Amino acid sequence: MIAYRSLILKKGKTGPVFNFHPWVFSRAIVNIPQGLTPGEPVRLFDENKRFFGLGYFNSYSLITVRIWSFDENEQVNHEFFKKRIKKAYKIRKEFVETPETDAYRLINGENDLLPGLIVDKYGEYLVVQIHTKGIEAWKDHITEALKEVIKPKGIYERSDMTVREFEGLSSTNKLLYGEVPDLVQIKENGFKFLVDIKHGQKTGFFLDQRDKRLAFMKYVKEKSVLNCFSYTGAFSIYALAGGAHKVINVDTSMEALELARKNVLLNNFDINRCGFIKMDVKDFLKKNSEQFDAIVLDPPAFIKDRKKIKEGKIGYKNINELALKSLKEDGILLTCSCSAHLKMEDFRNLLGEVAGKAKRHMKILETFTHGIDHLQAVPFLEGAYLKCFIMTA
Repeated sequence: MIAYRSLILKKGKTGPVFNFHPWVFSRAIVNIPQGLTPGEPVRLFDENKRFFGLGYFNSYSLITVRIWSFDENEQVNHEFFKKRIKKAYKIRKEFVETPETDAYRLINGENDLLPGLIVDKYGEYLVVQIHTKGIEAWKDHITEALKEVIKPKGIYERSDMTVREFEGLSSTNKLLYGEVPDLVQIKENGFKFLVDIKHGQKTGFFLDQRDKRLAFMKYVKEKSVLNCFSYTGAFSIYALAGGAHKVINVDTSMEALELARKNVLLNNFDINRCGFIKMDVKDFLKKNSEQFDAIVLDPPAFIKDRKKIKEGKIGYKNINELALKSLKEDGILLTCSCSAHLKMEDFRNLLGEVAGKAKRHMKILETFTHGIDHLQAVPFLEGAYLKCFIMTA
């Protein structure tokens, strides 16, 4: 049995933990003893010795403890990780997985009480991302628990995010268990996609846009569609299925565009209805003279940290303004932001400024955030990142 170190929360700083917020900041702790190592389990008490949570020591910097239990009797061991994974899997099996959909986020970090851990399921394969030193320390236990609970054919690690540098961790891209092919075929809402989980963006596919892609289908019958930042063409497949007569994909990656082409053919759509353009989206929109019935604007995060909020807002304004110039009157614009540092209301406000400048009276048809598999703990506002509006002029 592990001997847990105890940390004391300051008077007046217990509220967030009491409400199940998963982070404890250094300023909320009376004293942080020397010698704690990242990943070491700690128990949190108030000054009256009342238990508040069990977590792992993260660092001596801002986020000192990441909480993974509010049960005083819980022990961190192999069964602990199996229990967490089983609970997360049960939710996805009940609400996400169907005969038509076999790819989804299995573990969503803090929201599944495994802070710092992301696990995506692609058919019979798993992709793991480890964001913190604390979770890195438990990687072998997590891998074994995933093998026992999910029984995948292979587990691949894509811990190659820049955030690991701040944790003092090196980039890792490697096989953890079994075998994983270069391309994995998945099903999503009945459509087929080839996913490059070893070298693709994030873990290979943007699983968090599943519901937005499905919603987009109803707006594109017999229409022309421009898919900006198209990546491997997921929005394009749904557009073709929805009856779009033409879909243009624009992306800077030739590898992604080639995979998009393969995905069109894989789903038996007419490749002649598609265009694939390797080009920076901003440059394309500046030069474009064609008007489209519908445009998808799903850019990477323009705001990487709080210091870049102003700069990032300008980026979102510019790209949306350019898109509106290529959108027909009464056209459909699906526009997204995956920047956690940009709030929903701020994104909406900047889109209002863009529409005003373009003299387009835009109306919101639908609003989306995270998908079911990317569930969010209610108090963990820091975990809210994805915003999507489907609008019409």
